Amino acid sequence: MHFNSVSRRTLLTLAAAGVLAAAVPAAAQEPVANEPVANEPVANEPVKAAVPARIGIIGAGNIGGTLGSFWAKAGHAVMLSSRHPEELKTLVEGLGPRARAGTPAEAIAFGDVVVVAVPYKAYPQLARDYAAAWAGKVVIDAGNATQARDGEVYGEVQAQGIAAVSAKYLAGARIVRAFNFANYKLFAKNAHRDGGRMGIPLAGDDPQALATVSRLVEEAGFDPVVVGPLAKADSFAMGSPGFGLEITGPELRSRLGVAR
Repeated sequence: MHFNSVSRRTLLTLAAAGVLAAAVPAAAQEPVANEPVANEPVANEPVKAAVPARIGIIGAGNIGGTLGSFWAKAGHAVMLSSRHPEELKTLVEGLGPRARAGTPAEAIAFGDVVVVAVPYKAYPQLARDYAAAWAGKVVIDAGNATQARDGEVYGEVQAQGIAAVSAKYLAGARIVRAFNFANYKLFAKNAHRDGGRMGIPLAGDDPQALATVSRLVEEAGFDPVVVGPLAKADSFAMGSPGFGLEITGPELRSRLGVAR
């Protein structure tokens, strides 16, 4: 299926029809011990995911912790990771019984979907340490490159575009750029907001990966806006006109020229 033939409605239909379920082993769909499965929505709480997934998060900083909290509340099993997972005890306890801590290698192996939420200068190390592990994984690439922090890798991004550089370092992954276009505080502030959900731009080359991530964006409390193939991720990268827009999904589609 060629990407350009896939509409947003088709993507969400794919997800609703079982794309996420197909990505999740049967064992992963079982509830965590001692946690009740909630089928009915509760006031002021997100609706539970129809098909729980396992989500590994590389990094446990502001963005990783914020996204992990959204998906744990939605009923997914979440593993936040660090080279020193014992230091994450307080964080994961605060996210409830569906959250746990592990090393980056464990998080990649655990996740049906893996979120990369580390400083961009760490991407070459991720490539060296886990090269074989990325193959076939649905990866949400939430990283941004800044000159002061990321050094030589920032230069690569300026020369080649962030989509191409992410594809280089996460070789073999089914990459979807998402949750990279704004500060984590905007996500925390706007999740499940009233009056029109905040739009989250996504870009990727794999239609099923886009469908899976679109569903996770919805369950986190936002409106997924599929901008196009991975190369289009530069249109909402840091420093672009599409960065940091705290607007609704329809407004974001209009601003970025995306057909519904």
